[in-house]
Amino acid sequence: MNTSKPLSGYRVIELGQLLAGPFASALLAYFGAEVIKVEPPGSGDPLRNWRVVKDGTSLWWHSLGRNKKCITLDLKSSKGQALAARLIDGADVLIENFRPGVMEGWGLGPDRFKESNPGLVYTRISGYGQTGPYAGKPGFASVCEGISGFRYLNGFPGEAPVRPNLSLGDSIAGLHAAFGVTLALLSRQSSGAGQVIDVALYEAMFNLLEGVIPEYDGAGVVREPSGTTVTGIVPTNTYRCADGKFVVIGGNGDSIFKRLMKAAGRPDMADDPRLSDNAGRVRFEYEIDEALAAWCGSLSSSDVLSQLDAQRVPAGPIYNAADMLADPHFNARGLYEQVEINGEPLKIPAMMPKLSNTPGETCWPGPAVASHNDEILGELLGLDLAERQALRDEGII
Repeated sequence: MNTSKPLSGYRVIELGQLLAGPFASALLAYFGAEVIKVEPPGSGDPLRNWRVVKDGTSLWWHSLGRNKKCITLDLKSSKGQALAARLIDGADVLIENFRPGVMEGWGLGPDRFKESNPGLVYTRISGYGQTGPYAGKPGFASVCEGISGFRYLNGFPGEAPVRPNLSLGDSIAGLHAAFGVTLALLSRQSSGAGQVIDVALYEAMFNLLEGVIPEYDGAGVVREPSGTTVTGIVPTNTYRCADGKFVVIGGNGDSIFKRLMKAAGRPDMADDPRLSDNAGRVRFEYEIDEALAAWCGSLSSSDVLSQLDAQRVPAGPIYNAADMLADPHFNARGLYEQVEINGEPLKIPAMMPKLSNTPGETCWPGPAVASHNDEILGELLGLDLAERQALRDEGII
């Protein structure tokens, strides 16, 4: 196995806060990039205090802040802006997720670096993108998931759309940003030039909509919410078992459907020519779901799953965090990495994808605020002890 990581040797400056930008740079850091995270002096990134907090720090932070070198700069001050500019001048990649115009107001927009760092990959993440009539609107993930069309499809007909209990728009935007960075770095190898990457949260979610747009434009069909099913693919649904637990069954392949219905004690439906293909099963979706619901309701979830496993029918449980941590397959696949926080072990998720020869890894968990000030400001930018102390006294770092 090659011990060098795919992004080793690249330097990334992260100016974002909370989730979208930091998730993008966490992915890059996991696969070898040197990520320097710039935070406000004092409390740092607000995410350090979000959700479940232990010993004064969010447990989430130890995962999202992994492998990052954390420094503090007051970007609203001219001295902080000048130091940030020096860092960016020596970087391969910048990631920022401020409202459009903020970086320009600080003198840190893309034009500032065209001559001083022409190879810079300047990555921007915002709610609605850098251009267009909505560019200046605040764009949290919840709102952008709605306007993207994604939320419309979630939930049950006639009821309020349902939100997944995650900041999905931020994470999906972060994935798009990390992908854009790798594409731009590949392009730079031949052109020598950097470029600006413009990622919008609503567009990242829009990118997930499969056939929704061509179905409407080509056939006038608006895909509606469908509860626990997927429109036009039958059967694929969630069923409650006798023990109160739910299972997901995906029996929508023609041969799979036959095996599923025989396992469910309905050979008549397995051999019904009306149900031999997906188009027929869509027409009789209600009858199929009724039969499967009755069968699942008569057995425990473990019995349902063991019988379907025996018939090679795709099916599985609905897991929570405790289930995942206890599952032997999750553990065998290396989905957890253990770090130490204040002398105590903590499991955090590994990051995907898996690479056979140059895998990523967690080298250290999210560090304390300003923990790398001396290394970055002192060793990298050359500020001596007195200069750094003066900046602390002024509240710049």
